[in-house]
Amino acid sequence: MDCLEVRFSGHAVMRLFERGLSKNQVLSIVKTGERIADYPNDNPYPSGLLLRDVDNKPVHVVIARDDVSHICFVVTAYQPDPQIWSENFKFRRIV
Repeated sequence: MDCLEVRFSGHAVMRLFERGLSKNQVLSIVKTGERIADYPNDNPYPSGLLLRDVDNKPVHVVIARDDVSHICFVVTAYQPDPQIWSENFKFRRIV
């Protein structure tokens, strides 16, 4: 993602700690992860969902980007639930 700076929300920092993910792992996903969904109507900034493996496990990162300043905000990061996501973790299963 094209970010001049990456900031972590308080929620994201708390969730990273709970889920055993590091800021460096998340920053790597922001730089090289695959964008699998866009949420253009999110507020205060449009956001997207990124996917990349970390230690052979899939990780999703939700990131919002201010298109004016090009500052990105990590909203949350998590390991996707295989009950909810497709085998490649790119699509939500229809329940």
